[in-house]
Amino acid sequence: QTVWHSSVEYFNINNVTQQLDIERYNFDYSGTSMKALTMKEIKITDMYFSQDNLYKIFADMNIREMTIADSEMIHMLCPSRKSSFRYLNFLKNDLTDFLFQKCDNLAQLETLILQKNKFESLRKVSFMTSRMKSLTYLDMSNNLLRHDGAGVQCQWAESLAELDLSSNQLVDAVFECLPANVQKLSLQNNHISNVPSRVAELKSLQELNLASNRLADLPGCGGFTSLQFLNVEMNSILTPSANFFQSCPRVRELQAGHNPFQCSCELQAFIQLERRSGGKLFGWPAAYVCEYPEGLRGTELKDFHL
Repeated sequence: QTVWHSSVEYFNINNVTQQLDIERYNFDYSGTSMKALTMKEIKITDMYFSQDNLYKIFADMNIREMTIADSEMIHMLCPSRKSSFRYLNFLKNDLTDFLFQKCDNLAQLETLILQKNKFESLRKVSFMTSRMKSLTYLDMSNNLLRHDGAGVQCQWAESLAELDLSSNQLVDAVFECLPANVQKLSLQNNHISNVPSRVAELKSLQELNLASNRLADLPGCGGFTSLQFLNVEMNSILTPSANFFQSCPRVRELQAGHNPFQCSCELQAFIQLERRSGGKLFGWPAAYVCEYPEGLRGTELKDFHL
C-alpha cells in the first residue's frame, strides 16, 4: 500500500514468506503511478484464511500488468469491476480449470500466461477465454490438458491469434477444439498421431508446430489454407510424402528433420523434393539422416543413393 501511493512505476517482490495471519484489508487503489507489479516465490504459511481476503486485493488492482509466479497459488478472483489489465502472468502455480470461469471483467486483457499450472480441460479453457474480447496471446503450455472430442463444442475468444498448447496430454481430437482465427499454434510435445483430414478450417493459421508428437507422415493442408511454416521434427516419420508442397503451396519452410527416416526406394521421391523446393527444408542436410536399414544408419539423405 505504501508503494502504491509513491512514484514507483515497476515494483518487483521476490522470495517472501508470509508470517502473520491473513486478515481482511481495505486496499486504497486511488492515485497510483504503478504500471506493473511482479511477485515471485511468495510462500503462504497460513492454511486457514478466506481466499477472497488475499486474492481480491490483487484481482482489483487498476494497473496494466501483473505477474504472480512460482508461488503455489491455487486461486484468483475475477475482478469485481471492469479491469484495466492488459497482461497477466501466473507462471508455475497450482491454478486449475476454475480460473476466470464466467468472468466478464477482463475485456481489455491481451496477454495471458498460464504455463506450468494444473489445467485439465481444454474445453473449459476455451470458455474461460470466450469473454476476454481483446485476448490475442494465450500460453497454456506444460499443463495437464486433455480433449476427448465426442462432439463437445469449444468456444474461444475470436481475437485469439497465438496459442501455445505444447507439453500437454492432447491427442488427435484437439483439432476439434481450436480457435477459428488463430495464426500461430504450438502443439509440440503432445500425443498426436494424425492430423484428421476433416479438421475445422483454420483459414488464418500461418505457423503450426507439431514437433515431438507421434506423426507417421506429413500432414496435408486441407484445413490450413494459409499455412506458411510447419514443424514436424522428432516424430515417427519413416517415409514422408513427396507431394507435400503440392498440397501446401503456401508453405515457405518445412522443418522435418530428426525423424527416423527409412532409406529405401520410396524415400527417393522425398529427396528429390528437397531439390525442387528451393531450400524450403529447414536444417537440410544435417538434420535429415537415415535411421533404417541398420547398414545405412547415420548416412545423410543427400548422400543416399540406390
